[in-house]
Amino acid sequence: MRPRAIVLTLLVSLGLAPPPARTASTTPAAAAAAPALQLAPCQIEQLQRLLSISAECGYLTVPENQAEPDGRQIRLFVARVPAVSRRKQADPLFLLAGGPGLGASVFYPNAAAAFARIRRDRDIILVDQRGTGRSNPLNCRFDEAQMWSAGDDEVTRIMAACRTELAKANDIAQFTTSVAVADLDAVRAALGLTRINLYGGSYGTRVAQHYARRYPQHTRALILDGVVPPTLALGPAVAIDAQNAVARILARCREDAACQAQFGDPFEDYKALRETLSDHSVTVSLAEPRSGKPLRFDFTLQHLSAVLRLSGYTADQAALLPLSLHLARREGNFLPLAAQFLLTTSAYDEVLSYGMHNSVVCTEDVPFFAGAGVERSAQQQTFMGTVQVDALNALCRDWPRGPMDADLHAPLASDVPALLLSGTADPVTPAAYGSEAARGFKHAIHLQLVDQGHGQLVAPCVNRLMAEFLDLAAEPADIGKLDTSCTKTIRPPPFFLSLSGPAP
Repeated sequence: MRPRAIVLTLLVSLGLAPPPARTASTTPAAAAAAPALQLAPCQIEQLQRLLSISAECGYLTVPENQAEPDGRQIRLFVARVPAVSRRKQADPLFLLAGGPGLGASVFYPNAAAAFARIRRDRDIILVDQRGTGRSNPLNCRFDEAQMWSAGDDEVTRIMAACRTELAKANDIAQFTTSVAVADLDAVRAALGLTRINLYGGSYGTRVAQHYARRYPQHTRALILDGVVPPTLALGPAVAIDAQNAVARILARCREDAACQAQFGDPFEDYKALRETLSDHSVTVSLAEPRSGKPLRFDFTLQHLSAVLRLSGYTADQAALLPLSLHLARREGNFLPLAAQFLLTTSAYDEVLSYGMHNSVVCTEDVPFFAGAGVERSAQQQTFMGTVQVDALNALCRDWPRGPMDADLHAPLASDVPALLLSGTADPVTPAAYGSEAARGFKHAIHLQLVDQGHGQLVAPCVNRLMAEFLDLAAEPADIGKLDTSCTKTIRPPPFFLSLSGPAP
């Protein structure tokens, strides 16, 4: 088991023999009882505290184990960001964050601008999914530097210690998607809402689709961004999808006159660096990007793998990749690669609740790896190899499986109107996944943004399209009137040709 493999699954839900299943008819007592939810003025802040958003916040108490309504209770953090208009629509937008392990209240402050148009007429509702954010978070505490330098046995020990510590005060099996959608409907009922719209990003698309399956009468419309089809056990194909995304980035540089003139064939730099780091690590000294403190560490093949994969998540990071590879190979300057690694991975470490992540992945995905139809030999040919899959299999060997509805991975057949957003260079949920998921909806629009990565919120005109889609969704047949022509002109930023930036 390699230490960072779990971190780098990010937005992965994985599942051998299926775990104990609940029947589709299960109705949570919490939703039926519609307990009161008291909200009071509050502020939701970015982690960096550069932005503070006024909201109304509160907690809803629900059973930890829905089969034991009188047993141990947990609290769900709920925030309402009020609509600007006093004549707002009655159907708010619920935000479902990715991960699994990211809380909605952590996600929203950094993405608020993308929802500004929707918020003109609709409340935004944030529910930290159980086990994340401020909803009884299942946070694993460990030293990141220790994890990177630890051997296999030490990593196994660290994660086992996390499981043992969390289990002292939590039934960690009770933090799965099937339980979470019941929580979500309990919040809906407690707020006195009849129908709601849902935005789901990455893993959040699984939650949104399952909510629409379980509670169609309360689901008005879905926006799915970086789509995970319900039929998919995410994990076995991730290494192949990441390889394809990196190949697309490098091919785009090779086909760009300015990029090719500056760097030649970037595939050569990519191959040479992999060979070099396979033989030995490179010691790098730099200022830690967040604290500014001096840092010295050995940059390894695994660090390169992390940079390659995460560079595909956003077009901005992709624009740096050919330059970073070239400087490392041609000049022995590994600082840009090291800085990219530290900046991207530290951002996830701060916000991801690994315990909740593990409970979802070990119930819903890893048990289904064997039937995913992905050959191990194909994984071995990628820069990620089988490290991630092997790590998750090892992790989940002793992590308890929780409740999972029998139809969680069944194809969806829904009348709910859906807007699906994909990037054609997405390294974890490629556009083909969006096309597969779209077949589960009678009324669907699937937008594929050229050479964009994972998540399309910040792409030009997407904020307007989401708002207009929700307006049209009042009559599902009308969503075909959505003018999506603006997406045809969306292109990734130009490649950096030097540390000063792209060519003028």
